[in-house]
Amino acid sequence: MSLIVILVIVAVVVVVALILIGIYNGLVRKRLRVDEAWAQIDVQLKRRHDLIPNLVNAVKDYMGFEQEVLTQVTQARANAIAAGAQGPQQAAAAENQLTGALRSLFAVVENYPDLKANQNVLSLQEELTTTENQISFSRQHYNATVYEYNTSTATFPNAILAGMFGFRPREFFDAEPEAMEVPTVSLR
Repeated sequence: MSLIVILVIVAVVVVVALILIGIYNGLVRKRLRVDEAWAQIDVQLKRRHDLIPNLVNAVKDYMGFEQEVLTQVTQARANAIAAGAQGPQQAAAAENQLTGALRSLFAVVENYPDLKANQNVLSLQEELTTTENQISFSRQHYNATVYEYNTSTATFPNAILAGMFGFRPREFFDAEPEAMEVPTVSLR
């Protein structure tokens, strides 16, 4: 073999290796972005979970005979915390259940004029509404990064490397259409 043929073969191997390294590193970066986006959702969900006991404590003295609603909210919160470690689909389902329980609580709060005027309850409701908005924005960011990652792992030539190195598609964090609405109540 001549020196030129050897140099061409080496150049082709180097170029192919650089392309494969670039593809692999791009997939790693996108996977890390998905993980970071999930961590942002997790932070907001934990904040939401931390606010709920304070809200339940603030309203339970006023709502002595409405224990079923408070129990539903408490149970839904516990289910949401447990589902968080099981992945986006399970977390989304549990969070949707929690949103429904909170809606029920806020609907019942409407029947208590003293409670609607309670500054602590107003403050907690405002914090919860803000957190719900942040969860919505975090969900959008997460789903966008999952879409980008999944597209990268499914398209040629990335799909070849993705399969070889275990890059698996990620689940979206889906919310039921009614769960995407922020639970609001006028406590004024």
